Amino acid sequence: MHRPPDAEAAAASMAAELAAVRPDLLPRFTAELPGARAAVLTRLWRGLVHDPMPWVERREPGREGLTLRLADGRALHGPASDPYATDAYVTGVLLDGVAYDDPALLARALAVPHAAALAAEVDHSAASLALSRANRLVCDGDVPVSDWEWERRVVDGHPYHPNCRSRPGFTVADQLAYAPEHGPVVELRLVPVPAEQCLVSGHWPAPLRDGGRTLIPVHPWQAAHVLKQQGGPGPAARPLMSLRTLALPDGPHVKTALSARLTSSVRDISVGSITASAALSAFGEGLAARSEGLLHVTRTLGAVTADSPDLAAMLRESPAVYAGPGERVVPVAALGLTGLPRDPAWLAELARLALTVGLRLLERGVALEAHGQNLLVVLSPTGAPLRLVYRDLADIRVSPARAARGGLPLPEGMPQRILTDDVTALRRKLFGSLVAGALAATAGSGRALGTALAAVVRDLPRTSDLAALTAEPVPTKALTLMRLSPGAPGDRWTALPNPLADTPF
Repeated sequence: MHRPPDAEAAAASMAAELAAVRPDLLPRFTAELPGARAAVLTRLWRGLVHDPMPWVERREPGREGLTLRLADGRALHGPASDPYATDAYVTGVLLDGVAYDDPALLARALAVPHAAALAAEVDHSAASLALSRANRLVCDGDVPVSDWEWERRVVDGHPYHPNCRSRPGFTVADQLAYAPEHGPVVELRLVPVPAEQCLVSGHWPAPLRDGGRTLIPVHPWQAAHVLKQQGGPGPAARPLMSLRTLALPDGPHVKTALSARLTSSVRDISVGSITASAALSAFGEGLAARSEGLLHVTRTLGAVTADSPDLAAMLRESPAVYAGPGERVVPVAALGLTGLPRDPAWLAELARLALTVGLRLLERGVALEAHGQNLLVVLSPTGAPLRLVYRDLADIRVSPARAARGGLPLPEGMPQRILTDDVTALRRKLFGSLVAGALAATAGSGRALGTALAAVVRDLPRTSDLAALTAEPVPTKALTLMRLSPGAPGDRWTALPNPLADTPF
């Protein structure tokens, strides 16, 4: 494999830090690096194969894999790509006959616009993934009790993004102290702001008020690196998958501003999100009331900002409040850890529940961003999927025209950016997150996903949206292309082969 002297920049840097802060992890970190690189390389290869890269002229399937013909005359060869697969099946690719097993080296060798920046990101992603795997929790068959315990077990991050564990700006010590998979307790800070300088939506609780001041919970990384003030001591909390959202000891979750780039985005909280939070929360309650008992939407209890996306917080219900006796509420991203998806009948029942809810809401004008982090499943004591729980309405899309036809009232204060009657945008939002995201990652392969979908789509109401889902390519975000297009605003999209194409139904 081609490996120049500076090939392991991120790994070497993390190893040096580990030697100082956690030398006991160093041998395991080193042992995990090859597998972590293969996992990130698999995600990168998926993007190169399926995203509409302007410098890929054609893709040539063959008996021994797939060849990408580049505009500069070079050839990139690798295995046939299942865009829905979650195992790390790509251990090396050939670029003009030179073998690469490191995603950062491959990205750099491609030498396309912005490839150097992508190389640095995937280099950090692979090294961080090795760190996460080195310190992974040994479960020994125990079943999590608290919601944060489920979320800390999702070690590998985004199932399809090459930046699945990219956390630039975070040192090794930061990752160990704040990342959920490492199991830390995070001591939040409370920054006091004069009440008249704050915008509050909903109810802000008395324990977070101090006379004429409002106490805003702040992530300690944000306090130290962005706000440059420590504030006062706050509650100890457990980080969830999003890292900036944490479970408080008394139950609610607190979403904090965290101005660090995680995967692809900088995670602040806009003033507009605070303003709209009460209206969106009420809208979510209305959606749940119309779901015939199949959907819960977590409520936003209160939100506050000091007129800054860097100093804001939201308090939300824990999804666990929607579990009955003996039931469990599990994020879809963690379902693979239960062993349940290995049963095709169980997977089909999950698909039935998710598509029933998602398509019903879409027909009424609401497209959920139902990826594995936002979407949770209420499981019976025997593991049967009973109901869904959805959290974080900030990125849904709502069609005023469809809502009006379906008798769904839209409250005042709905953000304009989520309103659209564009059917393509609506279907992209739901199908890209639910089918190409949550269900695909749970199934783990295109074949398993197709089998699960085929078992249920014939029983669903025959709407135009269902017709599109069964007959057209499946939309999904072009995650790798987006990282190679830093000047292009908004999301970029691609279309994946329909998993039902080879599955009779």
